[in-house]
Amino acid sequence: MSPGQGTQRKKALSSLETGRRSQGSAPPIALRTFAPSDFEVLWEIDQACYEPAVAYSRRELKNYLSFSGADCIVAEAAVSKRDPEIVGFCVTARRGSWGYIVTMDVLSDWRRHGVGSALLGESERRMVARGVREVWLETAVDNAAGIAFWERHGYRNLGVRKGYYPGGRDALAMVKNFAK
Repeated sequence: MSPGQGTQRKKALSSLETGRRSQGSAPPIALRTFAPSDFEVLWEIDQACYEPAVAYSRRELKNYLSFSGADCIVAEAAVSKRDPEIVGFCVTARRGSWGYIVTMDVLSDWRRHGVGSALLGESERRMVARGVREVWLETAVDNAAGIAFWERHGYRNLGVRKGYYPGGRDALAMVKNFAK
């Protein structure tokens, strides 16, 4: 790990501890494509966003990022001019006309500031540009905020997948069509 990566990880995770985004407006967000040097920060964000039984191991996240047809978009906040911090990311996969949202992770202090919507919009744009006409995802049935987010963005409920998550927790399968 380079010295800059350690600093990047500390800065990204510091917003979890300080709560500084919960007050006032958030700095501008920039979206970019994942770079391999981002991996540790993304993994730590995933660990912060999900309970241990659901969060991805390093190996799982690396596998998802290396799938044929995978894409990862990173959201950075311009907290300082010299060193933006990663505040969220979205991993997608696609095959033919079918797309899948593997994970959407946004640090808690950055939620409700448009980061998730920006990541989703760019992810969908890229998938559609590559021929995807239908995008699927799963979210926990008890994740009311997540379900509301996906519904607000045009995803519809397809039903429950029993025992989808570790520990037997159910997931809601959702889909959005882009066919014209």
